[in-house]
Amino acid sequence: MKRTVYVETTVVSYLTAQPSRDVVIAGRQQATRDLWARLSSEFDSFVSALVLQEGGRGDAEQAKMRLEAIAEFPILDIGDEARTLAERILVAQAIPAEHPEDALHIATAAVNGIQVLVTWNFSHMNNPFTRMKIREAVENAGYECPEICSPEELLEAEK
Repeated sequence: MKRTVYVETTVVSYLTAQPSRDVVIAGRQQATRDLWARLSSEFDSFVSALVLQEGGRGDAEQAKMRLEAIAEFPILDIGDEARTLAERILVAQAIPAEHPEDALHIATAAVNGIQVLVTWNFSHMNNPFTRMKIREAVENAGYECPEICSPEELLEAEK
């Protein structure tokens, strides 16, 4: 059985962005392309309605490329259960109140039993301190918390 992965919007953005001259960003873009090549064959990959919404914003051409990139992924619905869990994550201050969409990504993955949430969002989702708080909030609500990691981390874990 394949592992399940929730692809958060930042990953799609790195995939479709113009190549960067910044070496860190260029490295992340390459790691994203490397992971993308393996997503369909090695994982059951999902996005949510929120990823579609966020991916469709901004420059029309870039939005089109982001939406085309995720067109074949199953879309997880965002129901009341996910919204309630997202609120609990915010109340626990695991995600800043100014970024409720980040809590909703995590909650959607958790209520759907997704094993891994892949993101480039190091500010609010993928750093050691927030991951601990997120895990505690999600597990205190009775759900299993998805592992939150970058595409690079997931590629390393799967070697």
